[in-house]
Amino acid sequence: MLLVYAAHKKFKVYQMDVKTTFLNGILEEEVYIEKPEGFVDPDNRDMVCRLHKALYGLKQAPRAWYERLHTYLLSIGFVRTSENNNLYMKGDTDDTIIIAKIFVDDIIFGGQDHICKAFADEMQKEFEMSMFGEIKFFLGLQVIQQSDGIFITQSKYIKEVLKTFGMEDAKPVGTPMATGSKLTKEDETTEVNQTLY
Repeated sequence: MLLVYAAHKKFKVYQMDVKTTFLNGILEEEVYIEKPEGFVDPDNRDMVCRLHKALYGLKQAPRAWYERLHTYLLSIGFVRTSENNNLYMKGDTDDTIIIAKIFVDDIIFGGQDHICKAFADEMQKEFEMSMFGEIKFFLGLQVIQQSDGIFITQSKYIKEVLKTFGMEDAKPVGTPMATGSKLTKEDETTEVNQTLY
């Protein structure tokens, strides 16, 4: 949806990554853990630690992170769309609008360049971020942004899958079936009729 809107409005889409994402989440409930090895006090072996922030592996960590990010985005003027809980918008004209999509620790966003730069700067003040610049690869998609539109392909992902299964030298074919096979008219057997329903 974001890429379609960006292509329609002719603006660039950028990508940033939040470092140590789940450590940014603030826990609402009380969570205790055993002290890690090396931190156990010999005089107080039964003592535990109360967490104030989420840790990786904690089942509350994703929810705590999303809540923290959601609260921050609302505080800087974004509105969450009703169609998608991870899609946020800010602004009301083509010159002021910015749209952001959240995927765990990756944020893709688009708008006029000066608005995107201001958003990236604002996010880097609140969270430790890595700015990747214009989006190139995302969720298995290769994204190529040109002046006449946005081109999306999965060729790099497909090559990686072929390599994983040792098929990088396989010949591509339009129809993946043996050539020379004779196809005949469907007969009226029970098996065929059952598979049709």
